[in-house]
This record gives sequence, C-alpha cells and structure tokens, in this order.
Amino acid sequence: MSFPYPATVSPSCLSLAVSAALLLAAPAAAGAANDLVEEALPSTPIATAAVADDPTQVVDFDAMVVTGVAPSAALTFVTDPRQPRQPVPASDGADYLKTIPGFGVMRGGGTNGDPVLRGMFGSRLNLLAGDGALAGACPSRMDNAMSYISPETWDGLTVIKGPQTVLWGGGAAAGTVRFERDIPYFPEPGIQAQGSLLAGSHGRNDQVLDFAAGNEAFYGRVTANRSDADDYEDGDGQRVHSGWTKWNADAAIGWTPNADTVIEASAGRGDGEARYAGRGMDGSVFDRTSYGLRFERSNLPGTLNGIEANLYYNAIDHVMDNYTLRDPDPDGAMPMPMASNVAHRTAGGRAALTWSGEHWNLTGGVDGRASRHSQRSGMGRGAYLAAPWNVDARFRQAGAFAELHWHINDQHQLVAGARIDRAKAEDRRMHAGGGGHGHGNDPGHPMPNPTAGMTRSETLPSAFVRYEQTLTDSGFSWYAGLGHTARMPDYWELFSPDHGPEGATNAFAGVDPERTTQLDLGLDWKGESIDAWLSVYAGRMSDYILFDYGHHGMTTAMNADADIRGGEAGVEWRPGGHWKLGGSIAYAWGELADSGQPLPQMTPFESRLTAAWDNGRWSAGALLRVVASQDRVSESLGNVVGRDIGPSPGFSVISLNGGYRFSERVRVTAGIDNLFDRSYSEHLNLAGNSAFGYPADPVRINEPGRAGWIKFNMEF
Repeated sequence: MSFPYPATVSPSCLSLAVSAALLLAAPAAAGAANDLVEEALPSTPIATAAVADDPTQVVDFDAMVVTGVAPSAALTFVTDPRQPRQPVPASDGADYLKTIPGFGVMRGGGTNGDPVLRGMFGSRLNLLAGDGALAGACPSRMDNAMSYISPETWDGLTVIKGPQTVLWGGGAAAGTVRFERDIPYFPEPGIQAQGSLLAGSHGRNDQVLDFAAGNEAFYGRVTANRSDADDYEDGDGQRVHSGWTKWNADAAIGWTPNADTVIEASAGRGDGEARYAGRGMDGSVFDRTSYGLRFERSNLPGTLNGIEANLYYNAIDHVMDNYTLRDPDPDGAMPMPMASNVAHRTAGGRAALTWSGEHWNLTGGVDGRASRHSQRSGMGRGAYLAAPWNVDARFRQAGAFAELHWHINDQHQLVAGARIDRAKAEDRRMHAGGGGHGHGNDPGHPMPNPTAGMTRSETLPSAFVRYEQTLTDSGFSWYAGLGHTARMPDYWELFSPDHGPEGATNAFAGVDPERTTQLDLGLDWKGESIDAWLSVYAGRMSDYILFDYGHHGMTTAMNADADIRGGEAGVEWRPGGHWKLGGSIAYAWGELADSGQPLPQMTPFESRLTAAWDNGRWSAGALLRVVASQDRVSESLGNVVGRDIGPSPGFSVISLNGGYRFSERVRVTAGIDNLFDRSYSEHLNLAGNSAFGYPADPVRINEPGRAGWIKFNMEF
C-alpha cells in the first residue's frame, strides 16, 4: 500500500516519535503520581465523599468519558475535544460533533463523514479551525473540512446553533463550529505537555502529543498526532471497506510582552488516506498545508478594551483514485485505473475591536477571504501527475459585522447583531458538465461551457436579535431569538451539478442565494440535583438549494422554499452517591413549502440515555443510543452531500466505559462500543459501492459491530 507522505516525515517515524515521547515521560509522571494523588485525592478512594464536610478540599474532575454535551449558554455548546468520548474517540471533527445533541454524520466509510446539524449540511454550517476557513476540494465532498481536523490536537470546541451570531461569517443557517487553540502563557520559564495513546479493535491505534515551552516573553508549541485503523466488521461479521491512516503536525511561536498581548505565527502539515465503501474511489492523498498569524490585545484601559486580528492560508491537495487502496472493478463504471487530483487554496483574515461599558459589550470588525479551486486527472496509475492543472473556480468574500450584548440588569439582557457580505464567484471551466455527482457530458467530446469566464456577485445581509432572562432565585432562564441570514451557493452547489434550474444555462447561472429566517426559543433550569434544558426552532428557508438525483444518474440543482422545525432537550440528575443520570433527545423536521414533500436528508428522532458513576478515582458509565425509524423521505431528492435512498429502520445500541485516575494528570479509560454486536446502519448514508458486493439497489453501509478500546491520557 503506497502512501504519499512528505519525504521528511513518515507515518511510522511520527508514530514512533509520539509514542516514545509519551512512554519515556510515563515513569516520571507515574513517579510523581503518588505525590499528586496525595494532593489531589484523599487516602480513601471515595474522594468527594471523604471531603464533603470541607468544600475547600473538593476536587472537581471533568467527566472521564464524554457521552453528551449540554449548553453552556443560550444556543452555545462548549466542550474539550481532548477528552475521551464514546463511541470510540473520534478520528475527525465530524465524529466528535456527534456528542452534541442535534448533530449527525453522513456515513461513507470509517472516517471523514460529513457533519449535519438539524438536518442541514454543507456550508449551512460555518466550519472554522483557528478562526480560519478550511474547505475541502473533492467535488463530491470526499474530503469535507472536518476531514482535516484531529479533535484532540485542539483545546476547545464551540458550537453556536442557528443564525444567532454574526461574528464568524455569514450564511450559517444551521450554526457555527469553531475549533480553537489557546495561548500558552508562561509567567516564568516552564514546560507544558500532554498526550495520549489509544488502542482498539480493528487495528485502531492513535498517538497524540502536545508540547509547549516558554517564558514570560516567548513561547513555542508543537502538536502532533497519528491515527490508524483497519477495515472494521459490522454486527454481521462482514468486513466494510473503511480503513484509514492520517497524521497532523502543527507548530506555533509567540511573543507575549505581557499577559494581555500576544503575536503568534503558526504553520502546519498533514496527510492521510481513507477507504470508502460508499464511493467509486478512495482518498489516497489528503495533503494539508496551513499558515497563520494572529495578534490579540485585551484589557486595554478605557472603553476600547480589546483588539484581535488574524491572517490565514490553508492549502488542500487531494487525490482520489480506484487503484491505491482497491483494485479497479472490471464490471463497474470505472474498469480502468484512474485518478483525480483536486486542490483548494483559501486565504483570508479577520480584524475585530471590542468596546465595553458598565452594562454593554460591542464587537465590530471586518473579515474576508479568497479561494481558488483547481483540478487535473488521468487514466492509468499515476498518469494524473503529468497532466496540467486547470483552475475551474475562484471565490471572494468580504464582510463587515457588529454584535452588541446589552446587560439591562442582573436578570435581563439583549443580544443583537448585523453583518453585510459581498460575495463573488467566477466560473473558469472551459467545458460543461458536473464536477462530481453525475456523469456530465462525454469526456471524449466535451461541450463548451456557456458560462466560461463569467462572474456573479451577491450582496448578502444577516442579522439577529435575542432576548434572555434569568430568574436568579429559581435557577430558571429562558431566551427567544429571531435570526436571518443569506448564503451564497458554494463551490459544490455551483460547479458539481450536471444541470441548473429549469430554463437556466447551468447551476452557476441559475441557482440563487439561499435565505433563512428562523425563530429560536429555549428554556434552562439548574437545581441542586437536576439540570434541564430545552431548545426549539422554526424557520422558513427561501430558495433552499435542492438537488434532484433522478435524471438517469445526473444531478440537477434548483431552488425551492422549505419549512423547517425541531428541537433538542436534555436533563441531568445527580441522585447522590457519585451518580449522574442523564438523557437527551433531538428531532429535525422539514418539508418543501409548495408541494408538502418531505425535505430530504433529515435526521430521524434520536435519544441518548446515560448513567455515570465517579468517585474521583474510579469511574464507570453506560450509554444507550436509540434512533427511531425514518420514513419521511424523498428518494429522488437530496443536497450537495447526498440523497435519500429510502426509509430506514430504527435501532438501539448500548456502550459501556470505565476509567481510573492515577492522579489529576494521569488517567486511563476504556470502553466497549455496540456491546451486543448489533447490525445496524445510520439513516444518513452513502449507498454501498458495487465493487464491494453491494447490490445495484441502494443499500446502506453498516456501522461497526462490537469494538473495544483503551486510552491512556497524561499531562506532565
């Protein structure tokens, strides 16, 4: 199996280096563990009970294994992606998002699924890494943005649901997702380091190392990871073409003249390969090159108290072929070896100022980005390398925004914001035809592209207002927010379809921007032993961008109005004795306004029930995931990610986990996913490819069967 790593870094060397660093540090950490245990935990293993009479000695540990995330504020979810989660710790950004109620993932193989929130896909989710836009390159989204994210190399994950912020870009009808890295400030010379090792079923093995060193004026930080897995087996014992190998390495250096100021430069590389049972090709190269520069200044005297600015450059070089990780299917649509090489370069930046008064905070600024997509291909092994690159699309966006938080008093606050974006797209294709979903025109006799060289521009407004009230005596709070956002069709919606709306030359000329107006309502209650929350929404999506897959294998992109509604809710009960019992539910519903036809690709009703016991040293937990059947489908329709392939049955899966804290800094966790080895599949799914024995009629790809894992986390 070939693998195109840079000559300077091999996967085995990276794995060995990360593992060696962690294992060499283990004796020192373990040697200090006894002292740390004495400081962090009382002599009895019942830590919290033993110090219950003296609250100053209570050590408040995070959950050992994350099985669900509750909101930290109205429509905002914040979590630490470095914590182990169940099912088995995530290999990509989309997989980790599944712990937040309302999220799902489009299954296509073992990794690199496409995230969905409240039934909304693609650029309806604003996906940011280090406050920079990161976009995949494959016309059929084999390498969506979250494919290039290793969650455990990031310090924080923040999700804001719905069009309820304007700070991080427009068009985020479903929500905004931010993976963030902290500034490692050192008031005196020192070292900060942490890492993990994971081993699991089906050859799963991960290594992560995060190392920082510095003094009061300067710091340096390196994060690196490697993740590898073989093909998994489903609950019926059938092998699923799904293995992967991927690695990332990022470095940053910073100047901190004081605790409130930082200038940081960063650079990163990554690569990987992944098998896909739901596609005619696999991904043999996932090359990422990233550069960044950021400046932050906080706690300024006076009304202006904060400045932040960043520049970024992300380059994706992706190869998909049918011969590196599989043999060409002689009876399929691609019987000969062939490959497609695509690249997406994105550069941009953001600058924002924050003003504060006694009862208000105002953030205003500008942002922008420019991107270029190019591609080449070839018949025969490695033939694409001799082909010239062709730039097929260019995009530009510039925006200005302002968001106000007005603290009317201790119980009432108003949050409002507005932004305006100017977006431009240029069609550089010389020939007509779809980029990835359908067959397009005959490659031997390509037709001229009628929109070659054309540019289209759109002005896109976004705004929201939200009222929040907290009743401090009762622990009860509620909010109501109304938001509107407009979204420029993205690369996949303008360039991938074979056809545009009826009467239009093609999708580039005929697909209109999408506009969403949505009402969000929520309740939250925090009691002595019970916390509960509820979030519901209802909206109208005007000119929703819809894909029709029903024309002899070709795709047509069009606009149609759609109504959406749904919600999520959760509860946590702490009955005592170190126990926590919890649960959450999520439901998304949508239909086309004119015909009443179900909106395709909507996630079914899902509930999660959890039980956890944690005495400060030992922990144990269980997760029951129950998903209802979904019969509200439109089999010929879909979106840029995929299409409905028919109704799906419901299922339930039980998983168990446990852990032990050697100290506050050293812990081990383990789990068994799909305890009873159930055979099941997710509703959102790519149909299995015929090269692996799947029938011509669409059949969903099954999820993994029973799988065990163990993970060692350490800070030193």
